[in-house]
Amino acid sequence: MKIKLNELSNAIRFLSIDAVQKANSGHPGMPMGMSDVATVLFKYHLRFNPKNPSWINRDRFILSAGHGSMLLYSLLYLTGYENFKLEDIKSFRQLNSICAGHPEYVANSGIETTTGPLGQGLANSVGLAIAEEIYKKKFGSKIINHNTYVIASDGDLMEGISHEALSLAGHLKLKNLIVFFDNNKISIDGSTSLSVSDNYKKRFEAYGWDYFEINGHNEKQINTAINKAKKTKKPSLISCKTIIGFGSPNKAGKASSHGAPLGEDEIKLIRKKLKWPYEPFKIPQEILNHWRKIGEKGIELEKEWLNSLNNSSVKIKEKFNSINNKIFRDKLNDLIVKEKEKFFHTKPSLATRQCSMKVIETISDFLPNLIGGSADLSGSNNTKTTKTKIINFKNFDGNYIHYGVREHGMAAIMNGLALYHNLIPFGGTFLIFSDYCKPSIRLSALMGLRVIYIFSHDSIGLGEDGPTHQPIEQLSGLRAIPNLNVFRPADINETLECWEASLNNEIGPSALILSRQKLNYISNLPNKENRCLKGAYEIKITSHDNKITLVASGSEVDLALSVQNQLLSLNINSKVVSMPCQELFDKQNDDYKNKILEPENLIVSLEAGSISCWHKYLKKNDIGLGIDKFGKSAPYKEIFDDMDLTSEKIVTLIQEKLRKY
Repeated sequence: MKIKLNELSNAIRFLSIDAVQKANSGHPGMPMGMSDVATVLFKYHLRFNPKNPSWINRDRFILSAGHGSMLLYSLLYLTGYENFKLEDIKSFRQLNSICAGHPEYVANSGIETTTGPLGQGLANSVGLAIAEEIYKKKFGSKIINHNTYVIASDGDLMEGISHEALSLAGHLKLKNLIVFFDNNKISIDGSTSLSVSDNYKKRFEAYGWDYFEINGHNEKQINTAINKAKKTKKPSLISCKTIIGFGSPNKAGKASSHGAPLGEDEIKLIRKKLKWPYEPFKIPQEILNHWRKIGEKGIELEKEWLNSLNNSSVKIKEKFNSINNKIFRDKLNDLIVKEKEKFFHTKPSLATRQCSMKVIETISDFLPNLIGGSADLSGSNNTKTTKTKIINFKNFDGNYIHYGVREHGMAAIMNGLALYHNLIPFGGTFLIFSDYCKPSIRLSALMGLRVIYIFSHDSIGLGEDGPTHQPIEQLSGLRAIPNLNVFRPADINETLECWEASLNNEIGPSALILSRQKLNYISNLPNKENRCLKGAYEIKITSHDNKITLVASGSEVDLALSVQNQLLSLNINSKVVSMPCQELFDKQNDDYKNKILEPENLIVSLEAGSISCWHKYLKKNDIGLGIDKFGKSAPYKEIFDDMDLTSEKIVTLIQEKLRKY
């Protein structure tokens, strides 16, 4: 029995309709409108193997329009992905279901990335496409030769992040990137004409993209456009004129089909109109078999690919196998220990951004899968080293991306790089601009991706640039993100250790918060142990019967040591604790935390930023010192004085407190 394309498409439509209706929640309109495009893509073009969802040379399929998640879940079930059974489809949007409201990344499942916040999937896809070009350069086009396909909505293209990411994609001529624009002219509020009058053709041609316009319900036009896009030398956008809620007699082409169940009565009418006389969630066996055969084609494709790999040169095979190796923790630790010993003897006074550059320089040869970059602040972030090789459209044999002034795009693109295959991306900007990165950082954390964010110019210590560039609340904001380790090292020693901790963390991102100004070397012994892994440790104790704990991070650790010295001259004993990472400290047992902080002491926290994230360590009569107002434009030492963050003023404050304590 010959199965028609519309029958395959209708299987997607009705699984989507029925799942949304059963959940009484969801977005049926987009899956109904884009089913024909998705069917043609999966049937004739997409290289994938449901039996091995992590096959490196598979095509990537990204549903950037994540509200249409049932389109993706239907495809994964129909083509035979193990993680997706019919019961999973029936549990759409229910507790602990893999079929969540919006796609959530699960390794080796077929869900390539977490989408929902519009524009994120588009930007992730740029990272995936860059990664493919990097690996193609490493191993040759016989081993790496796939495409990244994206379904995007009008909402994706409205978001500012789309301009950032797609502009860079055009600049890099990512010919392996093909985007289907679901151009149905409907958004939640109604017609897109309420808010958009863009000329999409001119917009994408200005980016350096190829642009094709088709009827998204015409099999021949869809197929022809994909074939053309696969042959171009640029990224491609295929504008698919579709009808949202396709097949619905009363809601097709209307906003009412976008984000709500269609209703039992309307679904009966759709079944009649599309000639689908089956019960909810019932897929005729012959249609399901046809879909499963589409999935099974990938088994042979992967076998052919393995033959190509096995017939490659010994050098290529060795290089390819090396990327599958985990970081050699012992080897990395040995490297870090050796560097710590070297700097213990020289005790350099350096800004931690300069310290970070030295670390990058040291580890670059050891980690060829490290891909750096900066949002147009390479010299300020110190993310470029002598080992840096720039990636550009003529040559992807490099390890550094110039992202331009595109902080949000950079962060999301790094997520795409991290999702590809054992790449470790890092990217830099000023800490104040972490706000521009925040949505993508949050998704790094949600997906558990090893992405390293370099945020320099970390406080009022950047000085003359003034309050617009001086971060106050940013540290607290970053620390509030679950599964993100925020490191604020105090010297070269801690910077080495924080980098090591970040590289070895395979289940989440890290943010390295770095100073503009020079900081003194504070480590008092060449310790082989990575003390930053516990989040906080003792730096110096003037007496074991001390009554004061001074706890600080980053540049304020040296300030705490200065306060300690002045207190000692007054016969007041204290201990100084460096807390480079609150998240790791909070994970320690109570015995360790009590040993470090000594909660019976007067605890004084010092950090040139909002004190809100320090309250959890402070008792009623303790002292939290920081900044809860905007900074000023002046040389940084003058600002610290103006903000009462000098050793003299802090000592006076402590003395006053002790008299009342």
